[in-house]
Amino acid sequence: MCLPLDSELHPSHQDPSHDPLPTMNPGLFYAALAYTAWGLLPVFFKQLTRVNAFEIVMHRMVWSLVFLLCVLAVLKRWAWLRDLARQPRVLLAFAVSALLLSVNWSVYVWAVQNAHMVDASLGYFILPLVNVALGFAFWNERPRPGQWLAVAVAAAGVLWLTVQAGRLPWVALVLAITFGIYGLLRKLAKLGALEGLTLETLLLWPMAVGMLAWWAWHGQGALVQGDPATLGWLLLAGPLTAIPLLLFAAGARRIPMATLGILQYISPSLQMLLGVWLYGEAFEPARAIGFYLIWMALVLYSADSFWNARKQRFNQ
Repeated sequence: MCLPLDSELHPSHQDPSHDPLPTMNPGLFYAALAYTAWGLLPVFFKQLTRVNAFEIVMHRMVWSLVFLLCVLAVLKRWAWLRDLARQPRVLLAFAVSALLLSVNWSVYVWAVQNAHMVDASLGYFILPLVNVALGFAFWNERPRPGQWLAVAVAAAGVLWLTVQAGRLPWVALVLAITFGIYGLLRKLAKLGALEGLTLETLLLWPMAVGMLAWWAWHGQGALVQGDPATLGWLLLAGPLTAIPLLLFAAGARRIPMATLGILQYISPSLQMLLGVWLYGEAFEPARAIGFYLIWMALVLYSADSFWNARKQRFNQ
């Protein structure tokens, strides 16, 4: 598969909002492929049910860095590393974002391995609405009335799920909040997707290697106990982490944000379908009411985004 790395080197000068044939825009294909890959990622983690979720995340960090360094070597993009020494705030921001990413990955893998895939999908369904709330709290962004209505309806859905289950949907909330704050920090740091992920995995790499070495030294972990098939799946964690991100970066540069906002629901939709239809997770009618409220919120949010984008286009 040929990755669209040219988009990182040579951003498109075409304004996607004026594309007369948006369905022909390659960015639509790149973004849809990225979200589809993320939606199908649980199938990969299900191959590693014998490996502890935290250990899988450690392998994911190590082999992601190896893969990303190979990509950087091919592209000869090392200049940004020399500038980091003069940017302590960037390092601090990425250290925090790396920790958030590791928490997000750990909870997600645990959820997939322990039959909570539907709960994980819920987290990514409500993520856009969490981003609205974070933008209001930290960026003084003023959500439009339609966005506030969507947030309120989604909150009603989360409240219903809490009452119905007798506890907070903690998996969904942890995934949505950690990734929402992660995105907030990445907005502050001026590094591209490839460089940013490389720096995050570089900061986490010593911990990951140390943990894997400790387990191996004590005769534990997949490196000493795993069969060749398990080790092969773990090695795939690197490209399976980085390739969708590169596709996403290429797509995001070519299509409007409103279109990107709709495409992002591909991932949690696939996760939920996999959980219910392939892996047999429960989805009772009472629980479905909470999901219906959240899907209604997403319809309101998406309609508001498209309406606002359309209005801005006519005002230009």
